Amino acid sequence: MKTVWMAGAAFMMTACCGNTSGPAAGSPKTEVTYGAEIALVKPDSVGGATINEALWNRRSWREYSAEPLTLEELSGVLWAAAGENRPGEGRLTAPSALALYPIRVYAFFAEGVYLYDSKAHKLVRVLEGDYRNLAAMQEFAFGAPLNLVYVADPAAYAGKNIPDDKVRCLCGQDAAGYAENVNLYTAGHGLRSITRGSAPEPELLAALGLAQSGCFVALAQTVGK
Repeated sequence: MKTVWMAGAAFMMTACCGNTSGPAAGSPKTEVTYGAEIALVKPDSVGGATINEALWNRRSWREYSAEPLTLEELSGVLWAAAGENRPGEGRLTAPSALALYPIRVYAFFAEGVYLYDSKAHKLVRVLEGDYRNLAAMQEFAFGAPLNLVYVADPAAYAGKNIPDDKVRCLCGQDAAGYAENVNLYTAGHGLRSITRGSAPEPELLAALGLAQSGCFVALAQTVGK
């Protein structure tokens, strides 16, 4: 009888917990509506794989299906990159030198380009249409459902008396933190990603209206399934 009880308990634990390396069975799968704004959902404070499992699973993927991310998946990815994790303090999931947060996160979809608003946890459309060819220089990225571009604004360091080359270095460090947060999130939630350093920067900045702003592309990233 004791053996039967233990087997039943183990079955119930398996049914309740499931496989933590991917989306939980029966979890919401909401389709994204690409309007002027995309209101993202609050990510769960628990879920996904353990950090050790995510580290074991992390790899750079170059093969992606065209299947779009669900609203829940998209929300988790953006929050992992640069979401607030201490509401009211303006502090993000990723570290930033001097807590200046000079990185803007742009999301490129087939339907348009959006800027992530971390405080409101939403995406705001800046361009309609498919501009994924400006987010990368590798063909595999053009058909992926999501490309992230981390654009640095050196103006965040105005008045800090930091040399320009050091500012670029600090911006690169910040962007790397954002990107690695996404890599670990995707590895822990059954998604794919790769961090990239190449994009047609002049054309990309011109399309975003940033050609004369002093901004530059710090990193880019592809996300999908």
